[in-house]
Amino acid sequence: YTTPLAENNADVTGIDFSAGSIQYARKIAEQKGLDINYYQQNYLEFETKKQFDLITMIFCDFCALSPLQRKKLLSKFHTFLKPGGSVLLDVHSLNTFNSRAEVATYERNQLDNFWSPEKYYGFLNIFKYDKEKVTLDKYTIIEEARARIIYNWLQYFSQDSLREEFEENGFEAEEFYSDVAGSSFSTESPDIAIVAKKAKNT
Repeated sequence: YTTPLAENNADVTGIDFSAGSIQYARKIAEQKGLDINYYQQNYLEFETKKQFDLITMIFCDFCALSPLQRKKLLSKFHTFLKPGGSVLLDVHSLNTFNSRAEVATYERNQLDNFWSPEKYYGFLNIFKYDKEKVTLDKYTIIEEARARIIYNWLQYFSQDSLREEFEENGFEAEEFYSDVAGSSFSTESPDIAIVAKKAKNT
């Protein structure tokens, strides 16, 4: 996403927690002769005096944050945006929540060795919380030398709950789509993308 924006003469800043992702992005930018500012950092801790016309998040990352983290992030977005600036991000819809089931499974080298290059067994327990519209994917990874538990919480949204969360944090919801590429909004979509503008009176 940063590369095509920069190729259209945007002044782009990219933030990612993954050193590998940042290294790859810098390599691509260098190959294309693009001047993109990249930071390997937790975006919840990122600070800058720079202001932007647009802030984007992709792959429904907003859903992995707790309510307090989302509030903190939207506050940062509000500070970082120029007057009239916008946020574009996507979330999982209630259709996706409703399609998920509580299950318990295990697999050798689960997710094609995603959790470790060593041999391991991966156990997955999925829990659903209907009132909160939240799921928990609990991964237990057992290797010869160690065992780990990873908790992956995900929040799901309706169009109304997403609008409400943005409006409570100083934004005006402008448009809804089925994805960040701008596909027309459908109530049957597994995801929802929102374009929200920094409110004029905030």
